Amino acid sequence: MKKINFLLSLLILLFLLQGCETVKKKTDAIIEKENKKLSKYIGKSSNKLKMDLGNPDEDYKNEKGNHELIYKTKKYGIPCERKFELNSNLIVIGFVSNGCF
Repeated sequence: MKKINFLLSLLILLFLLQGCETVKKKTDAIIEKENKKLSKYIGKSSNKLKMDLGNPDEDYKNEKGNHELIYKTKKYGIPCERKFELNSNLIVIGFVSNGCF
């Protein structure tokens, strides 16, 4: 009886671990797609960014003195925030995406 319980528990654990791996693969694919989409703005002007994404929800200068444009949206009630860092010539030099898919 103990062997059957042990084997059943082990089998359930294996299914749960495989499920987690599937979710991780899907999440990684979504993140890769988002990064590919946003990386096309690296080296482009803020005007191109604004033409495609509209006016930012926030903008400010960060501690390095660079401009940051922040775009906020929601999808299925989940907040999405995309931050773009621009140099003094208003060229995109980096981005961060949180909660976006």
